[in-house]
Amino acid sequence: MVAMKGVIDTTTPLFLATLRLMPAGVLVLIAAALLGRKQPQSWQAWAWIGSFALVDGTLFQGFLAEGLQRTGAGLGSVMIDSQPIAVALMARFLFQEMVGPLGWLGLVLGIMGISLLGLPDEWILQGVSGVHTTLITGQWPSLPTIVLNPSTAGADLLATVVSHGEWLMLLAALSMAVGTVMIAYVARHVDAVVATGWHMILGGLPLLGLSISTEAHQWQYITPSGWLAILYSTIFGSAIAYGVFFYLASKGNLTSLSALTFLTPVFALAFSTILLSENLTPVQWTGVGFTLVSIYLVNQRQVISQAALASPSIIGVVEALSPNLSKALTSWLRSHSPVDSSPD
Repeated sequence: MVAMKGVIDTTTPLFLATLRLMPAGVLVLIAAALLGRKQPQSWQAWAWIGSFALVDGTLFQGFLAEGLQRTGAGLGSVMIDSQPIAVALMARFLFQEMVGPLGWLGLVLGIMGISLLGLPDEWILQGVSGVHTTLITGQWPSLPTIVLNPSTAGADLLATVVSHGEWLMLLAALSMAVGTVMIAYVARHVDAVVATGWHMILGGLPLLGLSISTEAHQWQYITPSGWLAILYSTIFGSAIAYGVFFYLASKGNLTSLSALTFLTPVFALAFSTILLSENLTPVQWTGVGFTLVSIYLVNQRQVISQAALASPSIIGVVEALSPNLSKALTSWLRSHSPVDSSPD
């Protein structure tokens, strides 16, 4: 994200998204061929790859690049990596993956964090001020009435969404979340690494067409350091990261795997502050905190539950407060803790 943000002012977003996808897809397919992985063998496989390419290739990278042009790398990364929230919900209903109380708490905190990041600061501050006034006076303060023209309300809303990079990043996060869930179905018909390579190439074609038809001066102003940043984003941010992520996504728990990306915004915030001198408002930092805690809880909910079960002090405190609650909590933790089947 930081590398892309550093070069995006010298190129165009759709062209940059194309460069992140298509060359990386070629590299992934070369690696798949060297590893002896089979190419798609049926029309069902190609159909799944095409759908995967549209959602996780075209939409995800398109929204990401357009959103990055309108927001900072650190803040954009936090919005992108909120996708475990959507993955957890979809995996819960599609694959019956457990969310649990800590997971649901994380999801609630995540929604609060995204709201703080995506909504204008003045709205948040007015809302907090209104709550404070209500608690003191018992009456909600009058707010200015907003009159919307029904004939232009939809267009105005779309313009607002497009003008705010945070909402485009949220759309990118939702696209990636759907793609993360889709890989479990794609892997039933074709090797996950091969599918990843092809979906990057196919997903880049619409972006390339849109760039040719709607953008100008895509590469004329890119500096040598800018090309190095693009090369880094293509090889490390796409080819290696995509290949490893979706290979593991086809094998493991989708919710926990996708939540591992909570490390990404931590690094992005640090490097964007150091290298790009980006600064967030207090409201945005609060949203960042809620979102990172949310992703951590979703990712580590089983570990935290096991630690609580193994800690006599925690169980002892609960038992002192309510023996029945202690028994119920212990029973629930044991029933939702994974069983270690290793010889040790």
